[in-house]
Amino acid sequence: MNLSELIDNQFYEFALIIFLATAVGAIGRMLRQPLIVSFIAVGIIVGPSVLNLLNSEREIGLLAEMGIAILLFVVGLKLDINLIKSTGKIALLTGLGQVAFTSLFGFGIGLLLGFEWMEAIYIAVALTFSSTIIIVKLLSDKKEVDMLHGQIALGFLIVQDIVVVIVMIVLSALGVESERSVGMDLLLVFGKGLAMFAVVAVLMKYVVPKFTHMLASSQELLILFSIGWAILLAALGDYLGFSKEVGAFLAGISLASTQYREVISGRLTSVRDFLLLFFFLDLGSQLDLGLMGEQILPALIFSVFVLVGNPVIVLIIMGVMGYHKRTSFKAGLTVAQISEFSLILINMGLDVGHIDDDTLGLVTLVGLITITLSTYMIMFSDQLFDMLSPMLSVFEREKPSKPEELEDDNKKLDVLIFGLGRYGERVAAALKKNNLTYLGADVDPAIVNDWQGRGFEAIYCDAEDPDLDEVLPLHKADNVVSTLADVTVNIRLYNLLKHNDFKGRIALTAKDDTSAALLREAGVKYLLEPYKDSADGVADMFKGKARKDARGREGGEQKPENQEAAEH
Repeated sequence: MNLSELIDNQFYEFALIIFLATAVGAIGRMLRQPLIVSFIAVGIIVGPSVLNLLNSEREIGLLAEMGIAILLFVVGLKLDINLIKSTGKIALLTGLGQVAFTSLFGFGIGLLLGFEWMEAIYIAVALTFSSTIIIVKLLSDKKEVDMLHGQIALGFLIVQDIVVVIVMIVLSALGVESERSVGMDLLLVFGKGLAMFAVVAVLMKYVVPKFTHMLASSQELLILFSIGWAILLAALGDYLGFSKEVGAFLAGISLASTQYREVISGRLTSVRDFLLLFFFLDLGSQLDLGLMGEQILPALIFSVFVLVGNPVIVLIIMGVMGYHKRTSFKAGLTVAQISEFSLILINMGLDVGHIDDDTLGLVTLVGLITITLSTYMIMFSDQLFDMLSPMLSVFEREKPSKPEELEDDNKKLDVLIFGLGRYGERVAAALKKNNLTYLGADVDPAIVNDWQGRGFEAIYCDAEDPDLDEVLPLHKADNVVSTLADVTVNIRLYNLLKHNDFKGRIALTAKDDTSAALLREAGVKYLLEPYKDSADGVADMFKGKARKDARGREGGEQKPENQEAAEH
């Protein structure tokens, strides 16, 4: 049996592809390259541009779509509803602002490079949308999906996914005769979307909790239902004219309020990572290198525009809304590439005769360049920020002044709290109850405003700001407490405080034993371990009660029932 006969057998073909992906991925890891780049490279190698070994395009496409559905389902499953409320406005404004900016300027660049107006429209729109799949995968790998910039990025990527549906309806209607108007098509899609959302909301409240509870006795059935639910809503979203991503994301949100979400997300992580391999293989195999030869110069110009221009508009919008340059920068990097939707859009334009193969080759090359480079930009976002930080201050509001009541040199501050989430709020409430003075600090302006509106002392500040002493009254504080869960941020905060010669006690939060070990290694003496401390407290409580009961039995004394009740 020769090689071509082996490849014709789908089982052998998949065995070869998976082994090749493993080998290339391992080499990539040794060279410190992201797995996404390695997998896309494998797709190019086995695709028509190089070895042309790929015969099971439909099967790989199906596995890729399942991987997309599970990825967005897991993200929706872990979503913090309170964080959605605080980041919804910035996500909407940033998403729409970036779409408008990229479309307008991309169209202008297209005309200047000599493209016809219809081709320039398609190129501009293709450059507008970023890959939700790639970004969510990268942020998940870096454990940054739950961080502020990750949640904002996720929000405006979902906004982009909805906008792309509208744009595709409008562009597909240009120059094509239809019984319905574009407006009617848009109205129909939105009507279907609202109906889908309403049905899912009802199921989420009345059906899903009971059904998951019934299946929970068998983890296999619970996981099977979760996968089926994710793919079903993804398919429904696609059928109704929305993207599969939106449907799968909604499926995850519908289970986010159940008590089984951690079990489900934990079991699905490996399934998600395996299936996403086929998404990147599929994406790489669709990149036709033969169409790219004459488009190198325009592709480089458009790539620089996407890699630099898109993050800059996010920096401007978020800076105007009061966000710190670090948050704005890391959120901005997530739009520094074009999406798989861009290739779908360009292929649609080719099918209806609006553009030619040269335009397809141009956008394909821009996709290859921006996806590859933006992957490195996101992977090394902290190092990039440290390098560019002095230049990014122009995108940030002036640093907030210290609260007036703390300007008095004679007034001391008992505790400075970093992180105003639920744990931070409980700490502040306890301090307030014990008549201790405190000041809360957080990087999210929406949370700071909420705190101030409810009578808590709070100020907007980034725990990683090198100019910490200019914003906060460090010299007046006796203690610093960080309720932030990110160990990297806590270590940087500790080093900043030491650099500013802070003499008081520093207590930092460790979410697990690994974090605690890293903090101790950095020199931190006081650790807050909310989960462990809580468990120890329960054990001490029962241990104390058990000793009391034992003493009672040894003494042979029988307490009156009302006295025992009073003691409890």
